[in-house]
Amino acid sequence: MSTVILLPIGVDDAALDRCLAALDAGTAPATAIWLADDGQAGPRAQAVIEHWLAQTPLQAEYTRRARAIGEVAHLDEMLVACTGADVVVLAPDAIPAPGWLQQLQACLARDPSIGSATPWCNAGETAAWPRLGEINPLPDDLDLAPLAQACAAMPPLHPELPSAVTHAVLLRGNARRKAGGLDMHSYASWNAALIDLSLRMAGLGWRNALCETAFVARVAEGVTGEGDMEALATRWPAWPPRLAGFLMADPLQQARHDLQQHHRQAIMPKAQGDLFAPPAIAAPESPV
Repeated sequence: MSTVILLPIGVDDAALDRCLAALDAGTAPATAIWLADDGQAGPRAQAVIEHWLAQTPLQAEYTRRARAIGEVAHLDEMLVACTGADVVVLAPDAIPAPGWLQQLQACLARDPSIGSATPWCNAGETAAWPRLGEINPLPDDLDLAPLAQACAAMPPLHPELPSAVTHAVLLRGNARRKAGGLDMHSYASWNAALIDLSLRMAGLGWRNALCETAFVARVAEGVTGEGDMEALATRWPAWPPRLAGFLMADPLQQARHDLQQHHRQAIMPKAQGDLFAPPAIAAPESPV
């Protein structure tokens, strides 16, 4: 079964519009995508979705619940419906770079021990670039093509992360099935519930890996619900110190530096083009 993109719909219609445009531009035609609305989208967001559905080259479906059941229960419902498939959970404000999904799929194919694959992100916490643990600015004009080119030039080593990061995460179907569904009773946000799921997969022997050959931008970091971090720390007492140790030791420093170098090379032709562009020719003055 092919990979399915799951996009839980939020309330920000402008962010949704950017996300859908980036998906069209950077994802192979006929890729399966499910837009699922837990009764959150207002009239403007629904209009954005309706217009997009009419022209997208992707194989898209849209569902909307008449009554909200909560974001964790809603995403779990989506995951259950995709039993057996590898799925990408994509944040509704994400901006995928060209080729993002193919790179994530290649990551899983290279190493059967990988249970979840997370791409780089400007606001990706442990997978943040260029500065770790920060919300880095979005690229100028949201032009992610040079970053996609730079990521594709990285050696596919796929180092381990403390957990999945939820701007975009590809979940292996078999690992997800064995780890079980999302815990809708313990967590208020699907951000925390996905972290919990990734830690359960790690407990069963799968790795939560960085896909350093892919990039998905985001306006802001994922937000956890009230009490979610405490619930994660109680269930997984080794995770907070591991996360803190990862941020302090910065094992991805060399990888981020290498990506910076590749990115400079990727934008160099454009910069040189601007530098050596022919001077503008002034229009002749009208004789009066």
